[in-house]
Amino acid sequence: MRVWSFVLLAALLLGPPPDGGGAAAQTFSAEPLIGQGSGDGALRIVWEVRNRFRLFRNEADFRRHVEAHSVGGVLDAERRLARASQGRGWAKDMVEHLCVDAAGALLETCVRDGERENYLAPEDHAVVVRIAGRVPADATCNWSFDDGTPPARQASAPCPEQVRLRVPYGRPTVAAVGVVRPDGSTESISAEIRVRDVLIAGLGDSVASGEGNPDRPIALADEGFCFRRFFGTGRSEYFRPSRQGFAGVKACSDDPAGPGPVDTNEWARHAARWVSAACHRSLYGYQMRTALALAVQNPEIAVTFLPLACTGASIEQGLFEAQGASECPLRGRCAGSVPAQLAQLREALTRARQTLPGRTLDLVLLTIGANDIRFSGLVADVIITSGVERVLFNQGGLIASVPQAQRILDRDLPAAFGRLRAALKPLVGGDLSRVVYVSYGHPAMQGEIPCPGGRDGLDVHPAFTADGARLALVTDFVLTQFLPKLKALALCESAALCRDPDADRMTFVDQHQAAFASHGLCVRAASDPAFDRECFSPRGDSFHGDPAKAATSPLVCARRPSEFQPYASRARWIRTANDSYFTAMTFPRGLPATMQPSNIHDATWGALSAVYGGAFHPSAEGHAAMADAALPAVREVLGLKAPPEVIAEPLPPPDQAPFER
Repeated sequence: MRVWSFVLLAALLLGPPPDGGGAAAQTFSAEPLIGQGSGDGALRIVWEVRNRFRLFRNEADFRRHVEAHSVGGVLDAERRLARASQGRGWAKDMVEHLCVDAAGALLETCVRDGERENYLAPEDHAVVVRIAGRVPADATCNWSFDDGTPPARQASAPCPEQVRLRVPYGRPTVAAVGVVRPDGSTESISAEIRVRDVLIAGLGDSVASGEGNPDRPIALADEGFCFRRFFGTGRSEYFRPSRQGFAGVKACSDDPAGPGPVDTNEWARHAARWVSAACHRSLYGYQMRTALALAVQNPEIAVTFLPLACTGASIEQGLFEAQGASECPLRGRCAGSVPAQLAQLREALTRARQTLPGRTLDLVLLTIGANDIRFSGLVADVIITSGVERVLFNQGGLIASVPQAQRILDRDLPAAFGRLRAALKPLVGGDLSRVVYVSYGHPAMQGEIPCPGGRDGLDVHPAFTADGARLALVTDFVLTQFLPKLKALALCESAALCRDPDADRMTFVDQHQAAFASHGLCVRAASDPAFDRECFSPRGDSFHGDPAKAATSPLVCARRPSEFQPYASRARWIRTANDSYFTAMTFPRGLPATMQPSNIHDATWGALSAVYGGAFHPSAEGHAAMADAALPAVREVLGLKAPPEVIAEPLPPPDQAPFER
């Protein structure tokens, strides 16, 4: 702390120059800032960083999350936000206001709250400062802010008001205030403001990216859209809800050739919206939510998050090498591939250090391995049990067996993980404990036993049904082989897995797995949304089989498809195939050439649109639970204190409605 001269203290008590200096004052509530209690009433200076999750352009979006986090953790906040949005999701209002371009790539320069900022290497941060303690409402506060560049900025305002200013990053700003009371008595105090900007990268696969939870879910039409069955006749056609606003042909028989390429036609213009369509990257993903919660809970830091995880990624194809894009963005250029995540991360760090030579990567969030052992192929093996669909999916390489996955797990994954460890180590300064590996939650458990199989949650496609015996086999493999092996790889639990276990051990998180065991894709509850209870039949007869009826009313129940609430709270934390279609209705690009469709009524699209939008992936609630599990480990790595059980919050600005509780 600098020593303030008698002259400066006198200036503070007497007041600033007539022009008021350069820091603007703003009325603020009597509530303390986050984490700043009133204590014993002694005067002190408190401050916090504004809009400190730097991926957000607008402070109003960040404040909405601050309010949602007022009590409890990320899962509690998600449920409050879901209720406030009536189950339609909060991210739909924020996805257009991020520091990314139309394709989801980070912007080098981002306009945040009216100020142009270098996203990777900020020069300064916006803060709010005020006096806390027992201050008479009619006292005057004369402020001075010295960041080492003369002259010091000064401002004068009634003490109940806060002062807003920008402070330089990388060096302290000393705030001093002289309090002049109505009776003429005076007091002066000072404090140092130094913002810590935490740089976090998110790497991994579909569970890391947030697959299954588009920021703006698909808008469903109430009438049907026709899909063909493989080698089928007119009688084998089936109808499922269409995309709202789609003006093209909805019937198969009237459109034998299809309206044109899938990624440029009228159908594609009504797709769901993602932070990155190519990677199905979402604000709901656990990595996003973990980084955002850090910013909410720690008022004196800023969080610069690099979202790089991509659906479909494996260690080789995704982290080290480029991978195919999942979808095209609604606007802008459509790239057929996504650059390797590690290459993107190295490039981002290089750019950051060109402006801030000392910029370091503080932490990596990582989830990877499921695609390496072909988990999606195991799912296909369970739900596509017979018929032409199984033959064609098998020929297309989209089906895998447990013995195949076991061979990869034993033979290939350890070497790939070792290569990844070696690549990450220099990026985190040689300290792999700064890589927080968050494991998967099991998708198909109901307590201590696996889900039973059948068509529950899968009847969005006529060929889908979960084979109970195969499902039990996969469940046992995941519980006894896959998840334990991932833990051993991350923690270097065998000398054969790491050259130097003490130096090469990652931070590992799996505390959420116990909760996921009670929230598998087959779990139902009386508290589930009415639509789910009435329209998604556990017997697998949710949709009209008669094409004449289904063309105008595809659901058997009396409700309309548009009533589906993709982000309402549910007992299941795993997206079913029905959920996937009703939430994202994805038509993926990243498929083998043999599986590419001829048009949007093609049988291939009918099957894949039901699963490639996130079936068997965590819902927003599941991701929130993963973030809650990850936060203690992340705080420990970063040396941050846990927040108090109840967090005080600032009142919303006058033009912002109170948060609905």
